[in-house]
Amino acid sequence: MYLTTEKKKEFFKTYGKSESDTGTSEAQIALFSYRISHLTEHLKSNKKDFSTQRALIKLVGKRRRLLDYLKRKDIERYRAIVKSLGLRR
Repeated sequence: MYLTTEKKKEFFKTYGKSESDTGTSEAQIALFSYRISHLTEHLKSNKKDFSTQRALIKLVGKRRRLLDYLKRKDIERYRAIVKSLGLRR
């Protein structure tokens, strides 16, 4: 499996407050970004996998909503996560 428990804990430790802090917007955005990149690579070789394509579009929407929320609440945290993940807007 591409996303193990250790990998998740690493994301939550890096972008959240601790390993068990799974609710932070930054941690969720980082996890979604990792999943999006994995699905994008999968779709490059499997062009007709439409269920995965739909899942990818839903994930991008979730990440976009979280980023918009973070931008409304705390612009500095938004800028920091966008810079650290290399996202563009």
